[in-house]
Amino acid sequence: METLTVPSMSISVKPIRGAPIGVKSLSGQRVTLPSATSLKLQTMSSKLPLRTRAAAASGGASSGASSSTVAPAEVPRVKLGRTDVEVPVIGVGAWAWGDKFFWNDGEWNERNVRDAKQAFDSAMDAGLNFIDTAEVYGTKQFGADDSESLLGRFIKERAAKSKAGDSTPIVATKFAALPWRFGRESVVTAVKDSLRRLQLDCVDLYQLHWPGVWGNEGYIDGLADCVDKGLVKAVGVSNYKLDRLQQAHQQLAKRGVPLASNQVHYNILYRVPESNGVKKACEDLGVTLIAYSPLSQGVLSGKYSPQKPPTGPRANSYSPDFIRKAQPLLKRMAELGEKYGGRTKTQVALNWLIVQGNIVPIPGAKNRAQADEFAGALGWSLTPEEVEELRELGSRAPQVQGFPAEAF
Repeated sequence: METLTVPSMSISVKPIRGAPIGVKSLSGQRVTLPSATSLKLQTMSSKLPLRTRAAAASGGASSGASSSTVAPAEVPRVKLGRTDVEVPVIGVGAWAWGDKFFWNDGEWNERNVRDAKQAFDSAMDAGLNFIDTAEVYGTKQFGADDSESLLGRFIKERAAKSKAGDSTPIVATKFAALPWRFGRESVVTAVKDSLRRLQLDCVDLYQLHWPGVWGNEGYIDGLADCVDKGLVKAVGVSNYKLDRLQQAHQQLAKRGVPLASNQVHYNILYRVPESNGVKKACEDLGVTLIAYSPLSQGVLSGKYSPQKPPTGPRANSYSPDFIRKAQPLLKRMAELGEKYGGRTKTQVALNWLIVQGNIVPIPGAKNRAQADEFAGALGWSLTPEEVEELRELGSRAPQVQGFPAEAF
């Protein structure tokens, strides 16, 4: 495989309101931008857009998943909110690791473990070293595993074989706001348990998984306590609607702790963060929007059809009729993928999020092939017009039900 060498570059930025975003350039230099909604990268020695040169370097269109034309050390990186925690513009979700029912059709065995380990290693090799997990991911109580313990095991095994220059995992996990958990101490206790399972001394990002039925002020103070105690580097929330997001940001600010992120359900087909004001508020407050389910649980990859819809719990949301009505969108995504050098629909869906700025998608990876595909979303950019076109096509499909906690 040929390597594209970029000796120097310029960055043109279309600004929007938002927080400072640090971006690492392809030459290894840091450029601090006041705000960004999209980046167009162009070498000083060539007038061709990076995406065009990348496609040429990879031989143009290809069958199957188009691999990344961006070397691991050159993966664009951003800071989470106004913190010093820096992550690649694509992370990897570990929801499926250890899960026996929602993702793996009732199965969890050594093959699943091996596949998850290969997904982890592949993501790390590609420079996508931001891994998101949670204390409630996995079904260990049903004979499978829990995601945090698997990730901790994978990190330890990789560290034992690490070489100079290997990237270090950037780990995010979450606190479950269960009704019987009270006060700030419950957050500190929970993160210590997560650190034990992860076999780490400190986690990079600790998030409230959803707002609690009660006790949220105590939970927010607990996040700040975790920072003060050196247990976490940055804190965030997840599934927070507009008013709760603003309240969390304000309460943490009183403790001198920035709110790094709000992790929400967001993709071309599910755009509630646009309509409920959360996306704009994240930009205004300097909070990174981490997008979970960026592929609409596999629908945007094109793997399903009206004749072969998702099975299991996902079948309730993504019916044959839904898949049928999404076909015009998927067809246009395929056309755009060909335009940009044989990119897959998965890569188009991820690029749609990335080019908007202030968004870090975390697609789930169950195996090496899925993780390998994600990096192909880098090194090229949809135009603003194409972003809007896909947004309009996505509006034609029925709205799926989001996580109920979004309305708390």
